[in-house]
Amino acid sequence: MLSTAVRTSFKAPRGLQVRLISSLPGSSPNQKDDSKKERRELHSTVQRKADVADQSVGTTMATASSTTRSSLTDRFIVTVEATVSKIFPAGFGWQTSSIIAENSFGYSPDTMSFALTTGFGDAVGVLLGHVGYYGLKKSILAADSIDMTEEFQKGVLLGSAAFCSGTAWQPLVNAFQGANLPFNQVFLGTWAGCGLAFYLGLRAARTVMSGPLQYIEAPTFANSQTDMGLSVAIGGATGFFVGTDAAYLPDQNFLKGVIGIADGTPDLVGCAIAGSSTALGFMTAQSAMNLAYPKGKSWND
Repeated sequence: MLSTAVRTSFKAPRGLQVRLISSLPGSSPNQKDDSKKERRELHSTVQRKADVADQSVGTTMATASSTTRSSLTDRFIVTVEATVSKIFPAGFGWQTSSIIAENSFGYSPDTMSFALTTGFGDAVGVLLGHVGYYGLKKSILAADSIDMTEEFQKGVLLGSAAFCSGTAWQPLVNAFQGANLPFNQVFLGTWAGCGLAFYLGLRAARTVMSGPLQYIEAPTFANSQTDMGLSVAIGGATGFFVGTDAAYLPDQNFLKGVIGIADGTPDLVGCAIAGSSTALGFMTAQSAMNLAYPKGKSWND
């Protein structure tokens, strides 16, 4: 009872009470509010930093993705432009010159005169197609960046290489078909043979023309790699061109129904089909290469 009375009867002075209460850690209302405020500010700061980091990473990834898509898109744009300006005209020119060689000059398809005439027609198609396309583009877009002297020289370079592959096409097909090879072997053999002819012609043209023509780059290891890639795609164009011969092993010719030129086809229609066949082959080969080649390694980068 005594102890209870002592505990209940004792009261600290008012000033001591204030000091005792205020001395307890975290017991002040103002301190509690300040602590909560600091925790909220710390959490808010950390969250803002995390959000900024996430946005930065997201932006970087989006930019990288956009760059990748842009690079791939650019490749296909250049591929389409090359197909329209050079590859279709090459096939059209080859077929046109073959008609002239046979009907006007009387050359047989197994003669060198026929091969040279068709090679010349192939080269003229590339040159005229390239210069005409970029001249029209410059006129429509009023593009001062297009230098027609430069484009003419590029057309001469590519036309020279096309002369080699265009000249080689008929002798190669004659040799393969004369050996009674299956259609697929004629197709692949022509692809490889004409692709190699185009590559050798392109390298030789660089060697000869880089001196007098300012816009023709001299042969280097770097452009040998891009020239090789372009030549593979050109080989694809010449391989698909084999499919226009609907008479040779028609049951094996998987392209006959798409680009076959049958007897009695009007000449102009036949020329258009020939151009379509080279365009189809080039687009098929180059599209696969666009997807496979690392950035900066393809001729159209």
